[in-house]
Amino acid sequence: MNIHEKYMLRCIQLGEKGLGTTAPNPMVGCVIVHNDKIIGEGFTNPYGGAHAEVNAINSVKDKKLLSNAVLYVSLEPCSHFGKTPPCTNLIIEHKIPEVFIGLQDPHDKVAGRGIEKLKASGCKVTVGVLEKECRVHHKRFLSFQEKKRPYIILKWAETADGFMAPASKMRAKNPTPFWITNTYSKQLVHKWRSEEQAILVGTNTVLADNPKLNVRNWEGKHPIRVIMDKDLKVPSSFHVLNAKIKTIVLTQTDDSSKYLNGIDYELIDFSSEIVQQICSVLFKHSITSLFVEGGSKTLQAFIDSNLWDEARIFKGTTTFTSGIPSPKISGKLIETKPIISDTLSLLIND
Repeated sequence: MNIHEKYMLRCIQLGEKGLGTTAPNPMVGCVIVHNDKIIGEGFTNPYGGAHAEVNAINSVKDKKLLSNAVLYVSLEPCSHFGKTPPCTNLIIEHKIPEVFIGLQDPHDKVAGRGIEKLKASGCKVTVGVLEKECRVHHKRFLSFQEKKRPYIILKWAETADGFMAPASKMRAKNPTPFWITNTYSKQLVHKWRSEEQAILVGTNTVLADNPKLNVRNWEGKHPIRVIMDKDLKVPSSFHVLNAKIKTIVLTQTDDSSKYLNGIDYELIDFSSEIVQQICSVLFKHSITSLFVEGGSKTLQAFIDSNLWDEARIFKGTTTFTSGIPSPKISGKLIETKPIISDTLSLLIND
């Protein structure tokens, strides 16, 4: 790894600090170097705030050094006015002579224009430093821009004998949720929720568990709740319809008199390919990442449609003997690790 790659790796590390807060903007990291010494660093503020380049430049104590400095950034600087002014303008204003960029921005308002603007000002620009690593880092933003859908993460827990939920007779005896995983795995799931922009479940999961679908065992932003409820069976008293968190209900019921205040309703056709419709609705709502928590039928629909990017599967030590089987999935296993008594398998759709 050469020196430029090391500085770009630092950009990626900084960018990770924006995970869960910058969406739908990308989580960019930026480093400024003078005479082989880092003099400024920054990452993207929560959505609507300053970009990484602005924060990095503002962190430099002696601004006179900038005219002889090198700027590294994980994604092409913007060249248009949005929530904030163009970052290219600030780079040019401070006469930073050289910029290394990890990845060209595919957004139609940028798409190479930032690079060309910098070059036109006399700045030396190098693109593609740690490009592969930057693509992985920006996977949510890139999925939204290039595939016109959110980056989709599937999650479920299954028993040692391969069941997601117990048989109905077990639920009848004890209607409270049956926990398959341990406390540490539960906390990890809440951390994951804080990192993604939206979370999705189906009607049966809501009716069976009355979940809150928020972040409780971790500090972070609550994800947007997306509920599949074809016939609006979920009672208004249930947690997911309390309007305390932005909630989108996907339904086939077009009678608006049944809609609750504070909830967004989107009509989809449940008799045709449903997952692509979900992706289209979420794209319309500028949702760049989706955490799918089930149940089995909902998860399998995403798998069968081949519209998923990651799967995170917990296997606990309990057994049910009978019940709802876990989804069937094939993907590239990239990691298996213990979470105390549980086993976590991480797959990607290759």
